[in-house]
Amino acid sequence: MRLTPTERDRLLLFGAAELARARRARGLRLNVPEATALIADTVCEAARDGLRLAEAIERARAVLGPQDVLPGVADVVTEVHVEAVFDDGSRLAVVSDPLGGGSLGETAPGAVLPGPAHEEPAAAVRISVRNTASVPVSVTSHFHFFEANPRLDFDRAAAYGMRLAIPAGASERFGPGESAEVGLVPIGGERIAIGFAGLVDGPLDAPGAREEALRRAAACGYLGAGTTAEARAETTQKGEGR
Repeated sequence: MRLTPTERDRLLLFGAAELARARRARGLRLNVPEATALIADTVCEAARDGLRLAEAIERARAVLGPQDVLPGVADVVTEVHVEAVFDDGSRLAVVSDPLGGGSLGETAPGAVLPGPAHEEPAAAVRISVRNTASVPVSVTSHFHFFEANPRLDFDRAAAYGMRLAIPAGASERFGPGESAEVGLVPIGGERIAIGFAGLVDGPLDAPGAREEALRRAAACGYLGAGTTAEARAETTQKGEGR
C-alpha cells in the first residue's frame, strides 16, 4: 500500500493516540507526548465525523482534564496545533488550554478570552486562484500553497516555497467556481516542507527541488503545474510578435 507522507503522519498520530487510550484505560496518568497525541487525534476524528472546526476543538478540549495527566503536564501542554481534513478542506486547529489546568483553566466558564494580536504579513507575491472543484476548498495560513488542492488553478511555479499572507491560524476559503486574488509570502525558518501533499518532502531550496516538485505536481494532475512562469512569459512574447 502506497501512502503519502501526510497519510503516514496521520497513522503515526493515531497509533500514539491509541497507546494513550490503552494506558489511560489501565488507570495510568498520561505524559506529554501521550496527552498531545490523544488531543490531536480527537480533532482529526471529529473532522472525519463531519464536525466543524469549532466543534472539533471543543471535543478535543473535553477529552482530558488535569486529573488524567502526570503532574506538570498541564503546565507544558498549553496549546495543541494539528492540521485536520474537514468537509471544506484542510484546516489548522488550535486547541488552547486543552487540559484545563493552566491559567486559562482558572477563568470563569463562558468567559471570552482575547487572543494575541496577529498582524497580516505584507504580501511578496499576488496570484489569481480559481477553484474548479464542486466543493469549497480552504487553505490554512502555513500550508505550502504550491501543494494546495489540485483542483485549485493557479501558477504553481510562482507559489513554490510560499504560504498565504494571512495571520497565523487563519485560512482562505475558495468557493466552488470562484476566483480570487491572494497574497503570498515566503515560508520562513529552515524552509523544509515535510508532509503536505508530498510533492517536496524536504528542503525547499535544495538543488533541483523546485523542478522536481513541478514535475511531480504535473504528473499528479495539479492544475497550473504544467505552466511555469517562464513558459507563460515565452507564450506572451510569441503572441506579441505576431
